[in-house]
Order: sequence, then structure tokens, then C-alpha cells
Amino acid sequence: MHRTDPLAGRCVVITGGAKRLGAATARKLHASGADIVVHYHRSRPAADALVAELDAARAGSALAVCADLNDVERLPALVGAALARYGRIDVLVNNASTFYPTPVGTITTAQFDDLFGTNLRAPLFLSQAAAPALRAAQGLVINMVDIHGRRPLKAHPVYSAAKAGLIMLTKSLARELGPEVRVNAIAPGPVLWPERDLDDTLKSEIIARTALKRSGSPDDIARAALFLATEAPYVTGQVITVDGGRSL
Repeated sequence: MHRTDPLAGRCVVITGGAKRLGAATARKLHASGADIVVHYHRSRPAADALVAELDAARAGSALAVCADLNDVERLPALVGAALARYGRIDVLVNNASTFYPTPVGTITTAQFDDLFGTNLRAPLFLSQAAAPALRAAQGLVINMVDIHGRRPLKAHPVYSAAKAGLIMLTKSLARELGPEVRVNAIAPGPVLWPERDLDDTLKSEIIARTALKRSGSPDDIARAALFLATEAPYVTGQVITVDGGRSL
């Protein structure tokens, strides 16, 4: 660790941090000096592997914590684990997300509760639990939203509505938690395909509709998170869209 590392001595909690966008963000912020708390639920091997990787670069700089984000009563324990290890929380990244189609006519209450629980309720109650620590650290909340929180995705009305709610929650929390805490969001576009199979033709059509005519990468999202954490002290209540111009 170098003294010039902008996040040296800071603690970052990342939900769903074991894989995909969460892992990319963890690596990027860790490389800038942060200690990382990797939240996971069902991805323990990936979480343990990531913590081992980060610890190999800087001993004691990463911690894996298991929690079901839909169990709101247990979210303060996730905050407590971070504080017990590092004594502070400077950045909370609400990255964990649930995504699957719910065409109208097939939607169940269980699907609604699951999608709204992970994508909206958990960020609210985890931010609330972390608020005292974030205020003490003059910290930051980053919510991972989606371009489809502004433009609905066909066959995904519940997911789109949940992400739209998270966009408004971002703005509301910025007002509620300021001036001590900044709250912003990142809206990814086609930077990482869903884990479920997606037809190659559809992928090509999506890329063709971006201004840059190419897909992005998880590192593009991680760079946006690093910008918010290190270079944007006067930015709050905003959504940074990282989609190659897909939403134009």
C-alpha cells in the first residue's frame, strides 16, 4: 500500500461482492487502498477466493460476510461485522441484485417480494443500518441501478419497477443523509450479459443499438465507482449511466 492510494485506511462494504460487477468493483477499490468487506449469500467459494486474492496483495485487507439480504433483521449484523473488523465504514455499495423475467400474466407474489426485496428493500434497510457509521466517516453510498429503471425492459416489469424505485431511493437518501453522506447510483447498460443464456442474435441487436457499437466491461462500472469514491466530493443524488450510449 502506498501513501498515495486515495482509499488507504477506508473500509468499503460491497453486497453481492463475490462475483461479476461486485468482484470487479472490489478489486478496483482495493487496488486504490481500501479494505473490502465482501458480502455474499450463496457464493461462498467465490467470496473466499476473492478474499484470498485481495489478502495476498495486502494482508488483512478483506473480509467475507454471509447474509441473506431479504432477512432485514439480520442486516445490522452485516454492518456490525464490518465495524468489528475495520472500525469504520466509508463506502457502502448496494450491488447485489436479482434479475429474471416476470411477464404479465405469470407474476407471483413470491417473485414480486423477491425482486423488490433484493433490489429495493435491502438497499434501503442496509443503508439505514450503516447510516451512523457512514455519517461518522463522511461517507458514500453507491446504489447499482439499471438503465431499465428508466426505460422498462420487456417481460421484466417487476425488476424494472424495483430499479426505478432504487433510483428514487438514491435521490431520497441523498437528501435524508446529507450533508454528511453522499448517495449516488450507477446505471449499467450492456456491460455484462445475464448469467442465464442469451441468444447471440439478441446480443448483437443490443450492441448495434449502442452509440459506441460495442459492449462494455465490468471494469467500466468499477471505474465509475472509483470516481464517485475518490473524485466526486460535490456529487450527490445523481445517477451515472455507463451504457455506451444504449439509452440515447
